[in-house]
Amino acid sequence: MSFTHAFDPTVLREYDIRGIVGTTLHPADAFAIGRGFGSIVARAGGSRVAVGYDGRLSSPDLEPHLVAGLRASGMNVVRVGRGPTPMLYFAATVLATDGAVMVTGSHNPPDYNGFKMMLGRKPFFGAQILDIGRLCATGDVVAAATGAEETPAPTGAEETIDIAARYVERLVQDWDGGDRQLKVVWDNGNGAAGDVLPLLTKVLPGHHTILNGPIDGRFPAHHPDPTVAKNLVQLIDAVRAQGADIGIAFDGDADRIGVVDDGGEILWGDQLLVLMGRDVLAAHPGATIIADVKASQVLFDEIAKAGGKPLMYKTGHSLIKAKMAELGSPLAGEMSGHIFFNDKWYGFDDALYAAVRMMGIVARLPGKLSDARRALPQVINTPELRFDCADTRKFAVIGEVAARLSAAGARMSDVDGVRVQTDDGWWLLRASNTQAVLVARCEASSPEGLERLKAALVDQLGHSGIAAPDFSGENAGH
Repeated sequence: MSFTHAFDPTVLREYDIRGIVGTTLHPADAFAIGRGFGSIVARAGGSRVAVGYDGRLSSPDLEPHLVAGLRASGMNVVRVGRGPTPMLYFAATVLATDGAVMVTGSHNPPDYNGFKMMLGRKPFFGAQILDIGRLCATGDVVAAATGAEETPAPTGAEETIDIAARYVERLVQDWDGGDRQLKVVWDNGNGAAGDVLPLLTKVLPGHHTILNGPIDGRFPAHHPDPTVAKNLVQLIDAVRAQGADIGIAFDGDADRIGVVDDGGEILWGDQLLVLMGRDVLAAHPGATIIADVKASQVLFDEIAKAGGKPLMYKTGHSLIKAKMAELGSPLAGEMSGHIFFNDKWYGFDDALYAAVRMMGIVARLPGKLSDARRALPQVINTPELRFDCADTRKFAVIGEVAARLSAAGARMSDVDGVRVQTDDGWWLLRASNTQAVLVARCEASSPEGLERLKAALVDQLGHSGIAAPDFSGENAGH
């Protein structure tokens, strides 16, 4: 009897597989994902897949079903256990597996879970994820050892490897801050780095305090998303109270980083990239540094001033990783806190590694991190504004706006939606790849300029019959 499986249509996303456990995502889906992904690995000539899982309450239940599905497709499975997503990427890299699957809900609410994948050393996303659905729906999956379509007994082998100590040892290898004893506050947010972080802080120089260290999939302290200011309040208070040099926060699976300076002020993803980019360019003069289309113009200007080649690219960690590999870029990042080092590291997004590198930069600064932040050109911007627009309409809206702007001779980039440059600054409108929403952002050098940019954005939306987003609750900019 052939194996077939149908997924809820909402779970197969652009960058990963994600759903609400018990509603749109079930153990049977985990088995099917293993079966489908294993078939893809097998047809690519591979036979070995690494598997890890995060700290969510549902992850230990989903992981064995995933493993069973992989083994049913003939894969030999290397189980690395609970930990951050980048630890699985590291395991897949150094153990030279043919693929990797992480059970993780990332920074989503506690009732969500999902899967992130690598095929060989490359991200697995977009049409490849849809291929899993197609293979499972049609029954076109590989059976273990035979290549037949019948559901086989699980003949793929499995082994368990504890990679944590090796991972930490490799993280610390690139510490470049000398003997300066930094005072650091870490907020694990009860996320998946909770078992690894104490091992790391024991061997790093300095004085370290860990907040919300125990892994707890209920996330009792706050939501594990360091790009939302309210989730950093506890870290900010601790940094100020302790007189720390830096505060570092992770998302739920520790592939995204948040940073606050010694004064408790947030450094957003593009500001981190400025400091990291200057550092990397000292060793790689003229190199291309990649950032997503939502990043501040300050970032692109400062990278150019430092002798680098700034490249504005599409939002999406899988897309950025692929572009980085294509160009041989030593560093890339997103406003969302995904930071990718290909300088000394392996090109995947790893918040723990980014933390080590950021601490090294702070240790070598002539002054404080707050001094470096204040020295950056100051701009005023809106936060990322997300507002509803039907999946059937969102990309058409972008096309309409782009056509009108082009006809008007606007200075515009269409690498991902439309980003319009004016004498006041810039505004952005793009369609989300994963949700039925449009995303907008504006940045100017003055409050009056920001109002003009917002008015231009609202005008374009109105011409396409879309109501203006809510601009309330804006940040003060950076």
